[in-house]
Amino acid sequence: MIEKRLLRLLGENRKYIFYTVALMATGLFANVAITGSICRAIGLAAEYDNSRGSAVFLWPTSVALIGIVARYIASRLVGNLKDTLGKKAKKDLRKKIYNKIVRLGVRSADGMSMAGLTQISMEGVEQLDLYYSSYIPQFFYAMTAPVILFLITVWIDWRVALVLLACVPLIPLSIVAVSKYARRIFTKYWGKYTSMGDGFLDSVQGLKELKIFKADGAQHVKMNAASEEFRKITMKVLVMQLFSVTIMDFVAYGGAGLGIAITVFDAVNRGISPFAALFLILVAVEFFLPLRAFGSAFHVAMSGISAGNKILSLLDLPDPVWGEDEVTGTALAVQNLRFSYDGHRDVLKNITMNFPEAGMTAIVGESGCGKSTIVNMLLGAFRPQTGTVTVGGEPVESLSRENYYSHLAVVSHNTYIFNESVRANFMLADKNVTDEEIHAALKKVNLDSFIRENGGLDKIITEDATNISGGQRQRLALAINLVADKDIYIFDEATSNIDIESEAVIMANVRELAKSKSVIVISHRLGNVVPSGRIYYMEAGEVRESGTHDELMSKQGGYARLYSRQKELEEGYVEVNA
Repeated sequence: MIEKRLLRLLGENRKYIFYTVALMATGLFANVAITGSICRAIGLAAEYDNSRGSAVFLWPTSVALIGIVARYIASRLVGNLKDTLGKKAKKDLRKKIYNKIVRLGVRSADGMSMAGLTQISMEGVEQLDLYYSSYIPQFFYAMTAPVILFLITVWIDWRVALVLLACVPLIPLSIVAVSKYARRIFTKYWGKYTSMGDGFLDSVQGLKELKIFKADGAQHVKMNAASEEFRKITMKVLVMQLFSVTIMDFVAYGGAGLGIAITVFDAVNRGISPFAALFLILVAVEFFLPLRAFGSAFHVAMSGISAGNKILSLLDLPDPVWGEDEVTGTALAVQNLRFSYDGHRDVLKNITMNFPEAGMTAIVGESGCGKSTIVNMLLGAFRPQTGTVTVGGEPVESLSRENYYSHLAVVSHNTYIFNESVRANFMLADKNVTDEEIHAALKKVNLDSFIRENGGLDKIITEDATNISGGQRQRLALAINLVADKDIYIFDEATSNIDIESEAVIMANVRELAKSKSVIVISHRLGNVVPSGRIYYMEAGEVRESGTHDELMSKQGGYARLYSRQKELEEGYVEVNA
C-alpha cells in the first residue's frame, strides 16, 4: 500500500501528512457532532412540550452550528495543506532530480533517454504529487476513521458497531487482491508512455531525414502502432479502476446496509431509541466512505509508485567520487588504466599516457579503439577498474570537481550552444566578459564579421544552433572556450563534419593554445595532429605506438599505414575535384 522509500523522499515534508490527517479527523468529529445534533433535535421535536419552550433546541442548534463551522474550516485547511504538501513535494523532488543529474555531471543516466528524463522530471513528479498529497493522507485517514467511529458507536449499540467495523477490512482486502495485477499494468503503462515519448521525439528530430528517404509514411504507421498500444494499456488501467470501484461500492454499501438492517432490528426488538437508531443509520456509511475514497485513489497510487520507482532508479545511480582538494598542477596522466563498461569486456587495457602542462598531445586511432573513453576518464565521468588518472600528481577522485573543472575546457563535435544570444553564451563561460573581449575571441575564429552583420552580440542562436552552419557552430564553441581561458583544453573530434576553412581556423587556434596550455587532441584526421609533441596511436583499447609524427612514420607501423591511407584518399579526392 505504502512505499517506504517514496515516503522517505518527502523528508521534513512528512509533517504535512500528519497535519492533514489530524484535520481530516477533526472534520470527522465535526460531522459526527452535526449528525448527533440533528438526531437530538428530531428527538426533542418528537417530545416537544409547549411548557418548556424552544430553548430546548438551543444546545443542539449551537453544537450543529459549531460543527458546521469546524467542518468548513477543517475542509479549507485540509485543501490548503494538501496543496502545500504537493507544491513542496514537487519542488523538492525536482531539486533532487536536478541535483542528481548535476552530480552525475558529464556521465549520462544509465538506461534513460533525454525524453525519458524529461518525462520523469515533469510528468513523473506530477504523478508523485498526487500520490503524496491525495493518496497517502487518505490512506492514514481511512485507517483511522473507522476506529474513531467504532469508539463512538460502540456505546450506543456494540453489535452494530462491531458488524460495521468487521466489514471495513473487506475494502483493503479487495484492493490487495487487484494490487499485483495493477502493478504490472502500471509498470507497462509507464513503459509504453516513455517509449512513445522517445519515438515521438526521435521522429520530430529526424523529420528531415524521414522526408528525404520517403520514410515518413512508414514512421507514421509505427507511431500509430505505438499510440494504439498506449491506448490499449490506458483502457486496461481504466477498466481495472472501474472494476476496483465496483467491488468497493459493493462492499461499502453492502456493509452499510447490513449495519442499517441490524440497527432497525435492534430498534424493534432490543429497545434502542429510534433517534439513537437514526444516528447509527446516518453514521453507518461514514465507516466506509474514507476507505472507498482511498480505494478510488488507488490508481493514482499505482501510477505514482511506477513513476516514483523510475525516479528512485535515477537517484540510486552511484555518484562519481570526488574529493575536496584543489588543483596544484595541470599535467594530466593515466597510469596502467583498465576499464570495462559491463565488467566483462575491457574497453581500455593497461593504458599509460602523459599530457604535459604546455604542449599538444594527440590520441588517434580508428573508430572504437577507446579514444572517447579516455576523454571520459580525464573528465572524471567514469572511474577505472584498475589504474589511476592524476592531475598535477593528485588522483582525480581526490580533487574538488568544481575546482578541477575551473581549469578544464572541452570542445567537441557536439558542444552545445544554448538558445540564447551570442553574448549570453559567452557569459556562461565568463560572467564578467566584455563586448570587446567577445569580439576579440570571434576575430580569432573568423566569426566577428558574420556576427556583426547578422544582429551583433544580441543575435539569438536558435535551438540546436540551426540558424548557423556546422562550421560556424564549431568556431563559436571554440571562441566561447577561448574566453573561458582554461589551463587544459580537450578537443574531442572538434573538426569532424565541418568545412576545410573552419577546420583550418580551429587547428590554427589549437596550435596557438598549445604554446602555453595543455592541449589534448582526439581526431580521426591524422593530418591535424602532425605538429603534436606526442601522438598516442590506439588499437582495440590499447596504446600500440607513441611518439612524434616523424618517429611513428619511421616505424612503419599502424599509425604510418593509417596516415598513408588517409593521405592517398585526400590526394585522390583533390585530383577528382580539380
